Amino acid sequence: MEKAKVKNVVLVHGAWADGSGWQRVHELLQAKGYAVSIVQNPLTSLAADVAAVQRVLARQNGPALLVGHSYAGAVITEAGNAPNVAGLVYVAAFVPDAGESVSSLLEGGASPPVQPSADGYLFFDAAIFPQAFAQDLPPAHGAFLAAAQIPPAAAAFEAKVSQPAWKTHRSWYVLATEDRIIPPPAQRKMAGRAKASIKEVRASHAAYISQPDAVAQAIDEAARASAQ
Repeated sequence: MEKAKVKNVVLVHGAWADGSGWQRVHELLQAKGYAVSIVQNPLTSLAADVAAVQRVLARQNGPALLVGHSYAGAVITEAGNAPNVAGLVYVAAFVPDAGESVSSLLEGGASPPVQPSADGYLFFDAAIFPQAFAQDLPPAHGAFLAAAQIPPAAAAFEAKVSQPAWKTHRSWYVLATEDRIIPPPAQRKMAGRAKASIKEVRASHAAYISQPDAVAQAIDEAARASAQ
């Protein structure tokens, strides 16, 4: 029996960002005929972010491709168990296994330069943000992203995934070769463990903003493959 064509795409942003960063990817996918939804994660806990994704998934008419950037890789790994999820696309993202958290995947590597608040939220050092997070964007754009950042709760990074959806769903990985947040070798290792199809993009961690055409193309290819 032929699978239903995947025409719904749900985009999920990561830490220190919001859904507006997906604007150009959204436009490109809409032009290809996709119904595109963007989740606004509260970034207060992994459970709250998973719930936000599940609310959007429940509104989809038919199967949906779930796309997550950075920390949202953990979010879609958990939320991707919804029955209407056709596949998972990780964009320069964490791909945790059961019992793993974003923090545990960062162990042994360089941690982002964060400044914790008294109530447990993590601000990314604005002076370093443009060159660490988005060095392939114009400096003014990077500075704006730093000023507009939404700090995640530290607890969201510590929360462990319980049921990895990539073990039961096809997955794809957009590997940012110039990433200074998640080292490319770490991306490749996580993608390989999930048996994800890898597409390399010459981009910073903010690949979905700096290389929207390549990211949208990867999502389109994944959606087409999900229906096969």
